[in-house]
Amino acid sequence: MEDKLLVLRCKRGGKDALGRIYEKYKNDLLVLAIALLNETSAAEDVVHDVFLSFVRSIEKFRLTGSLKGYLLTCVANRARNVNKAKHQQSAELDPQEPASSSSDEPERSILCNEQLRQLRDAMARLPYEQRETIMLHFQGAMTFRMIARSLGISVNTVKSRHRYGIDKLRVILNQEVKA
Repeated sequence: MEDKLLVLRCKRGGKDALGRIYEKYKNDLLVLAIALLNETSAAEDVVHDVFLSFVRSIEKFRLTGSLKGYLLTCVANRARNVNKAKHQQSAELDPQEPASSSSDEPERSILCNEQLRQLRDAMARLPYEQRETIMLHFQGAMTFRMIARSLGISVNTVKSRHRYGIDKLRVILNQEVKA
């Protein structure tokens, strides 16, 4: 309900409403974009492009479902276009950007950072479609049906991509544990 009110206020020129939408969803959108692009600066560009496009089309925009789901889908589509433009099949993560933790304990912080790095590296090794589905489901809290609708594919395809992606993550992470 809050999102519908914010969209209505945006349509009436409320800049504070747009700021609220941005603050409410920017972290989720950025996490998704980083996971799909493996590059922080490109991910930030994608999120900003999505918001710019949202602002430009606000007069015609009609919220029929979840605003978060809509924005996540826009980010996923834009990230897919960026990947296609770069002809990237499997990109490596930027090694200069370590994962961060809010923990005050140094040992725990180091362990957390290492685990996040391993997960990021494993996610980067997945095919784009599997990575996209996993991130939309877990980070975007989207159901398989919502993902299918937003990507224009069947629910069974979404479930398969998710299952194969999770299985592949297990294999990759188990290999790292044994190493």
